[in-house]
Amino acid sequence: PQIRVIGTAHDGEDALEALKASRPDVITMDIYMPKMNGFEATRTIMETFPAPIVIVTGTDPREVGTTFRALQAGALAVVPRPQGLGHAEFETTAKELIETVKLMSEVKVVRRWKRAQSAPPRLPTQKIQAEGDRRQIRIVAIGASTGGPAALQTILARLPRDFPVPVLIVQHMTPGFTSGLVEWLNQTSALPIHLANNGETLVPGHAYVAPQGFQMGVKIRDRIALGPESPEHGLRPSVSFLFRSLANLYGETAVGVLLTGMGRDGADELKLMRERGAVTLAQDKESSVVHGMPAEAIKLGAATYVLPPGWIATALQSLVSKQSANKVRSMTGEARN
Repeated sequence: PQIRVIGTAHDGEDALEALKASRPDVITMDIYMPKMNGFEATRTIMETFPAPIVIVTGTDPREVGTTFRALQAGALAVVPRPQGLGHAEFETTAKELIETVKLMSEVKVVRRWKRAQSAPPRLPTQKIQAEGDRRQIRIVAIGASTGGPAALQTILARLPRDFPVPVLIVQHMTPGFTSGLVEWLNQTSALPIHLANNGETLVPGHAYVAPQGFQMGVKIRDRIALGPESPEHGLRPSVSFLFRSLANLYGETAVGVLLTGMGRDGADELKLMRERGAVTLAQDKESSVVHGMPAEAIKLGAATYVLPPGWIATALQSLVSKQSANKVRSMTGEARN
């Protein structure tokens, strides 16, 4: 009853024409359409008549690349196409679509080119490097929700192959799309990115994404722990669970990063990480699709630095630059021997 459909377009070109006459609060978008597909339509809409866009698609592996390209172009979320009437999962998938449409309709979006032109804050590189010099960083944890895939891609694509510590990632995703996210991120990342496995030993220079339906933390001897613990903020995996695990186990040798997303998952625990001595980073408002989670963390004083994704990648490299140099010298010595 809270949703009114004001128009239907049969392809991307029809959608662009319809947008000239109407201004919907939210758009649901398929991927495969004639004339102009969902990726091209999303990109063009965000450059001309920006509006919240929800990708509604099947989980066909062929769609994975295009689906995440649409998120990169400005779509806010991806949900599976509801099963047909009479299907056992119809009620669940239909409810998820309705809730997502309502939530995304409240998001304020801007033209993509305007965001790209905004000037980034000045990065205090020397101060950040000094933070890394006085401690031995052992691990990085990143939490993200709405708008997170594009931010994650920006960060991971800028980290070098010899990044000397492991990276753990919790990204809120619709069930069935996490493997596709890993596949998509691997296309542009020098770091190998994996779907995390329980008991797996963390390897420097590798990134691990939490699978759907499990809480992810770390246990002694740098091993991944996946478990059925209760959802936090209604989420499993949750950023809060991961950050708390690292705060308790790694203290000042950890780095926590909280990216764009709705709600407050991870905000209190980012503060806990900072209180335990960790370096904490939050995404800034200008670059966030939804400045919910990072904004809550900033309010709490949980963020050591507030930066856009590109600068977050630079900050991470500065924090571990001393370790990277030591790693290179060690490898050179081995080669000479």
